[in-house]
Amino acid sequence: MTTSLTSPIRWPAEALWEALAPSLPGFTVEVLPEIDSSNTELMRRFRGSPGVAPRPEPLLLVAEQQTAGRGRLGRSWQSRRGDSLTFSLGLPLQPADWSGLSLVAGISVAESLEPLIPGQTSKPRIGLKWPNDLWLSTPEGERKLAGILVETASWEGVRYVVIGIGINIRTVEIPAAALPSAAPAMPAIPPGALQALLPALDAPATLLRIVPPLVQAVQAFERFGFAPFQPRFVARDVLAGRTVQLYDGQNDLEGTAHGVGENGALLVHTPAGMKQITSSEVSVRPVAAPSEKGTRPC
Repeated sequence: MTTSLTSPIRWPAEALWEALAPSLPGFTVEVLPEIDSSNTELMRRFRGSPGVAPRPEPLLLVAEQQTAGRGRLGRSWQSRRGDSLTFSLGLPLQPADWSGLSLVAGISVAESLEPLIPGQTSKPRIGLKWPNDLWLSTPEGERKLAGILVETASWEGVRYVVIGIGINIRTVEIPAAALPSAAPAMPAIPPGALQALLPALDAPATLLRIVPPLVQAVQAFERFGFAPFQPRFVARDVLAGRTVQLYDGQNDLEGTAHGVGENGALLVHTPAGMKQITSSEVSVRPVAAPSEKGTRPC
């Protein structure tokens, strides 16, 4: 299914509201044809402005196109109307521990798009790369399918979280010069596309498929933390057993990834021993990684 650049996109706003309003009082859905960044906009609304009170209500903001999408570590991201799905979910949240929330979001999205079959022994095609990416396994290798950016803010005792998600729906031809390599000696790798796995899913159908389970997962995380989700992450962990490079902006460190702990920390065995990587400001790359180019909603 395709959408031209001029035809209207029929978003399932009413169906999403009916599914989520009972569990999210005050919930609304909004679709914007273009915006700088859906994450930035929700943060602006929550914080308010002179003469405008902060708005902490739960809101799903869908951006058909972004002009200044943001990714983790300050990266910029491309998105094009109809070829990608970019949205941000904002809601008040008060978990005892915030560790692992981006992993929970990734688990939920991956499971909604590709549920595991009981007794399945093969690796799922949609994998999870700590801390915030979904990768798609293709005959040509691993491709980045989606990314997640989680941001929080507080106001008068209310903690508000914005979960931004971007998914590549259709393959977009990007000039080779615009594709960054995973490392200087590695070739550029194009992003993956969901329709390579699920040809019938367009952006609206994908949104309806993933958002209700995402809200349920976030609410379960608020009550129980990351520990119950740990085995579900392990089933899709694309870094486990691989040599990875860690970079915090100043220092490089290499080791072998050994999954995640009950707090969502990445476990890496290094020459100095086992390290727990908890900071989202640390870049983690396997020796061969998909391109960081793709869509982000933030």
